[in-house]
Amino acid sequence: MTVETTKKRVMLVDDHKIVRLGLKGLIEKDSELMVCEEAASLEELYEKMEDANPDIVLLDMQLPDGDGSEGVKEVKRRNSKVRVLILTAFAEDFMVQESIKNGADGYLLKNVDGKAIVQAVHNVLHGLTVMDQKVQVIMSQATKEDPLLSQLSEREQTVLALVSQGKTNKEIGEVLFLAEKTVRNLITKIMKKIEVTNRTEAAGFWLRHMSRK
Repeated sequence: MTVETTKKRVMLVDDHKIVRLGLKGLIEKDSELMVCEEAASLEELYEKMEDANPDIVLLDMQLPDGDGSEGVKEVKRRNSKVRVLILTAFAEDFMVQESIKNGADGYLLKNVDGKAIVQAVHNVLHGLTVMDQKVQVIMSQATKEDPLLSQLSEREQTVLALVSQGKTNKEIGEVLFLAEKTVRNLITKIMKKIEVTNRTEAAGFWLRHMSRK
């Protein structure tokens, strides 16, 4: 196996070439990462994604033919194993909520430094959810609105979000590097905390929360 094939594959999606160039320079300084493809629009992302076979997509929120939340949903539909990290200059409430609801693995603002972006890529690739500090404030404010949701830990909220995407216990375990039994126990605990009796109700609870504001 060559060095290139052991590197994690990153696809860059941004309509500004200079931004893609800067990101590529940052990412390819890391010995464990490589940029496998670039796209300037959602259409181009969809056209190139299968051949590019990325492990993670860095996705801008505002693109010429749609917004990043739509892109997240379509990427996950095509390949649920591909991680998606939103990297944008925008953090309006509805943008954050739609992206997370559609399955984004992280939401980062472009004003962070280069090291933070590369570290976020690694974190997401290892199954962690990455949220910019400003985005965390938005999410925490939303959480305060529902006393039941505020009882859930960050991991439990991540599991609940994955349940709302229709993932099985096995799939959730693969995403979070947890045993299937551990996931099952977590979901039982979550349902008790939010006072629901099945996965459908749990998913509905999460989606109602994410659609508020």
